[in-house]
Amino acid sequence: MTPELFHATNDEASAAARREVVARGLTERIRFRNIFYPEVQADFDARGGTRLPAWWDGATLHQGVDAVLAAIAAL
Repeated sequence: MTPELFHATNDEASAAARREVVARGLTERIRFRNIFYPEVQADFDARGGTRLPAWWDGATLHQGVDAVLAAIAAL
């Protein structure tokens, strides 16, 4: 399962999460999901998403920048 980072390009917290993925050299291991696209919004909603950024690990949707950064750090 490839972890997914749900984000918005105009959101500073999402930008912080994207920067962390890049800084750790994980871009090839993570699927970036821009909430702008309807199919991504649908997947986010289906997983119970309410806050960005959000990290889907295949079982849990970690929401908010602190939870996302902790999930990234745990890789």
